Amino acid sequence: MSFQAYIDNIKAKTGKSPADFKQLAEKKGWLKEGVKAGEIVKWLKEDFDLGHGHAMAIYASFKGKTA
Repeated sequence: MSFQAYIDNIKAKTGKSPADFKQLAEKKGWLKEGVKAGEIVKWLKEDFDLGHGHAMAIYASFKGKTA
């Protein structure tokens, strides 16, 4: 599955874009230095019912990786 397919599936499931998730993460303090990827992935899985790969795609978008 391509990165864009992950993003499209996440948007269809949650109604949120990577930018929406980034905004929520900033408000919760998840993007501060020292926060580990696993913590963010756990939040995405628990609060938005994303699978591991989809949560990692959102995390990658936070880091500017889109391919």
